[in-house]
Amino acid sequence: MQFGIFTIGDVTEDPTTGRTPTEHERIRSTVAIARKAEEIGLDVFAVGQHHNPPFVAPGNPPTLLSYLAGVTEKLVLSTATTLITTTDPVRIAEDYAYLQHLSGGRVDLVMGRGNTGPVYPWFGKDIRQGIPLAIENYRLLHRLWREDVVDWQGRFRTALQGFTSTPRPLDDVAPFVWHGSIRSPEIPEQAAYYGDGFFHNNIFWPAEHTRRMVEFYRQRYEHYGHGSADQAIVGLGGQVFMRRNSQDAVREFRPYFDNAPVYGHGPSLEDFTERTPLTVGSPQQVIEKTLAFRDYAGDYQRQLFLMDHAGLPLKTVLEQLDLLGEEVVPVLRREFAALKPAHVPEAPTHASLVARHRAGQDPVPGGADDSPAGRARAAQATEGALR
Repeated sequence: MQFGIFTIGDVTEDPTTGRTPTEHERIRSTVAIARKAEEIGLDVFAVGQHHNPPFVAPGNPPTLLSYLAGVTEKLVLSTATTLITTTDPVRIAEDYAYLQHLSGGRVDLVMGRGNTGPVYPWFGKDIRQGIPLAIENYRLLHRLWREDVVDWQGRFRTALQGFTSTPRPLDDVAPFVWHGSIRSPEIPEQAAYYGDGFFHNNIFWPAEHTRRMVEFYRQRYEHYGHGSADQAIVGLGGQVFMRRNSQDAVREFRPYFDNAPVYGHGPSLEDFTERTPLTVGSPQQVIEKTLAFRDYAGDYQRQLFLMDHAGLPLKTVLEQLDLLGEEVVPVLRREFAALKPAHVPEAPTHASLVARHRAGQDPVPGGADDSPAGRARAAQATEGALR
């Protein structure tokens, strides 16, 4: 299993000091956090995409990820969200293929719609068309990475005639794509249709909701003939705050939780940790709760943690990462590996995707059911999912 961290790049006041970092400080801190992730032996660093304050996550993630490609050697560079709805698919195809070359293939993406409604009109889009935009734009992106010359006519962008996206993907293999969603069943349906991965951020919702989303994706993955349900490629997020003593962790994190823009002034810290995957406590408590994710998500391939939000100072975040790398991840690697059946695949890497491509085993979108009748059945399944 791959382990890593993701950042949303929020610029938030530290409630214990009243100080808010500058944008420059927050950006440089993000670089330091990514480099620390590689130093402690994590596999993945992922960054969100935002176009509005209070975030400095890049509006164009390849800007940051290309820099990180030059200062790291092994880390897989990913996105916590690539806004497939408001970013031109041609731009995505070009920028991430370029990043592939710069990083030697150490790149993949999580496609999503984001959680900021105003971004749609800023880029000339209609939020009411969010799902159709996600579906159509990814269909185009998928072709741009796999066909040398593309003719395209759709609803949401200018037609293309004889268009070639450059550079072409490294080794003729597109970056691996995870489709991210919290609540929309159309997105795991899309992931299953293409044989791609599904990423559930697994932060704000109870286990039962996550279980239903993941199970739906697994069922549809098997339906399209990409493998058995338990071989589907699943990633989860999570939030943790640790100290060696659990009481110290709760005491220290409480003011950050109580004042966090995303959940402050709502449920108590105790209620939130009971009902969601948030873990505030000792490394052993983090290990136990994370291992329990398997009870409702099955054997999965990627676990990312959110560590640097809510105004936590850089020094504290780096201390958290030391605990994660020294005391948590080694145990999780061992325990998850011991539990995983041999037929369940590891997380895709560029090397494994190249081997699959050369063996002629690339997934076929829609599998054997890519027909008008099959697509109609898929639409019906999506419409009825999670009811």
